[in-house]
Amino acid sequence: MSADGEELATWLEGLGLADHLAEAGLPTFTRDGDGRAVWTEPDRVDELDRLLRSEGSEPEHAVPVALVLIARQARLRATLLETPWFTYETLAEVRGTSVDATRYAVHKADQTHRLLILPVEGRTVVPAFQLTDEGEVRPDVAPLLEPLLAAGMDPWRAWAWLTQPAALTFGRAPAEAVTDPELTDLVLHAAVRLAERI
Repeated sequence: MSADGEELATWLEGLGLADHLAEAGLPTFTRDGDGRAVWTEPDRVDELDRLLRSEGSEPEHAVPVALVLIARQARLRATLLETPWFTYETLAEVRGTSVDATRYAVHKADQTHRLLILPVEGRTVVPAFQLTDEGEVRPDVAPLLEPLLAAGMDPWRAWAWLTQPAALTFGRAPAEAVTDPELTDLVLHAAVRLAERI
């Protein structure tokens, strides 16, 4: 492996981006027993280096923005999956209904943009923030979901927007702030405006 490939591997590791190359459809590498970078496509290392350093006025110091965004997305998804969520089976238990009845209800709510569902490793995940203790759709969150999902917002992005603290809502997550009568209209308006920009 050329020094360029080694330097590129070390640079990507230093940026915390090495684990996200495959997700971006780029050549990947592993470290051999001696700690040297072994690339899956060694003949593409020069091309990869040029691609990743192509942005900015100083290419040698450029940061691969697209790859940084993929890495940030992966970290955010991991963070979101650390919060409570349900599968059809666990939600059926909470609701006290069959798995089939729960699956039907979830998909009906999804089709009307009243429930956020995500595919994760071959199964459907229902984030818990949008549900009551009985496993039903929160009536105060559904009006936030409807414009976002109807506009085609990526479900991960919608989950993040609804559950992450925001300056607009004084450091509270929109899904929490919507329960405050003084903030309800503001949050609903923000969801509609965000949907319009999608």
